[in-house]
Amino acid sequence: MRTYFIRRLLLFIPTIFLVVLVVFVVMRIVPGDPAIAILSGEGGDGTFTEQELQDLREKLGTTGSIPAQFFRWLGDLARLDLGDSLTSGFPISEDLRRRLPITFELAFMAAILSILIGIPIGIISAIRQDTWIDYVVRVFSMIGLAMPTFWVGVVMVLIMALYFDWIPPLGYAAPWEDPLTNLQQMIWPALALSYSSNGLLARMTRAQMLEVMRQDYIRTAWAKGLREWSVTIGHALKNAALPIITLAGIQIGILLGGAAAIEIVFSVPGMGSLLISAIFDRDYPMVQAVVLLIALTYLTANFVVDLMYGWFDPRVRYA
Repeated sequence: MRTYFIRRLLLFIPTIFLVVLVVFVVMRIVPGDPAIAILSGEGGDGTFTEQELQDLREKLGTTGSIPAQFFRWLGDLARLDLGDSLTSGFPISEDLRRRLPITFELAFMAAILSILIGIPIGIISAIRQDTWIDYVVRVFSMIGLAMPTFWVGVVMVLIMALYFDWIPPLGYAAPWEDPLTNLQQMIWPALALSYSSNGLLARMTRAQMLEVMRQDYIRTAWAKGLREWSVTIGHALKNAALPIITLAGIQIGILLGGAAAIEIVFSVPGMGSLLISAIFDRDYPMVQAVVLLIALTYLTANFVVDLMYGWFDPRVRYA
């Protein structure tokens, strides 16, 4: 297991470097000069001096050659210096420190709901194949996959407002300060965010369980007189777990990315809404920092999933 961990870590480090490089390159291939776009304003008729333009280019780090810009930015990242926001003027790290826990809480709640709902209904659908329960689960899954996340959120808000005359409290209350208000604020966006993941996990679980349930060792377990729960969980689910774990890990990155639209719909002051506002305000350093952080979180989640492979199945090794 230790060798497996070291080899995965050695693959993880160059992957992070490539992510940093891609984020840098993408921000540099945006058409036009970002400094001119910012100083010109939304209408493009803003006036500015050459000195103001040069000062902003220095602040954005767009002076000098592309390699020089990259290594200068890499050095800032090594010192955990993400720069200052062009909108607020405060260090970007302060905005992220304040908003990152909110988005992580939302994504974590959505991931837990996806696992607690998607996997069990997928198991039930598999062991009750071609019954009305199976058909209901399959319809539920297909609807979740077909509907955009932000649309689910809008429908939930409309239903709560029109039919129940209630909407979730606006803003954000920390769970250690007001747990009930925090639950009221976060459970609904988490449900909306997790609906698509529920459907995907349910379909993957059902497909893997159906494949495993046809194996000879499952028939042997039935022949031994084991109970249904023991056969389903102890034998079938354990051997079907690896693809499900892979999908669950991928969903964490998808949930973080999808949180942006949901945070706007439910007025959650998280990292996603920060990214959207930074894009509209042309706050390039903030956009670069948030995109990089989301990418690193996604990679970290997949790194953890890779480690879980070796724990669930000891046969997983690198030659």
